[in-house]
Amino acid sequence: MAGRFEGLTDAQWEILEPFMPKEKVYAGKPHTPWKKVCNTIFWILINGGRWADVPIGEQWGSRSASHRWLGLWQKDGTLNKILSALLEIAHLEGMLDWDRLAADVFFSAEKEEGRR
Repeated sequence: MAGRFEGLTDAQWEILEPFMPKEKVYAGKPHTPWKKVCNTIFWILINGGRWADVPIGEQWGSRSASHRWLGLWQKDGTLNKILSALLEIAHLEGMLDWDRLAADVFFSAEKEEGRR
């Protein structure tokens, strides 16, 4: 596993909360709180685990709701806004050492048969 994530602290959530979409009130099942959705998505991204392996507990959102929100946030740009804001905050706070930056790149040239 790439890392270990146990959930956002209140201080971390305070930074992230302004970037969350406004919750819309609908009849029916109540909306999963954004903090729980983010905890679950970050668990997947940081730990590199499968959705089936997401822990069950008070700080975690449902797998299905979190998976759905991750897909929507990827499509509408919300995830990029959140990650860009976190990167900017980390940079401004001196939490990043750009001299130690490393990139891991994998390239696969796919052979297309029948095309030239």
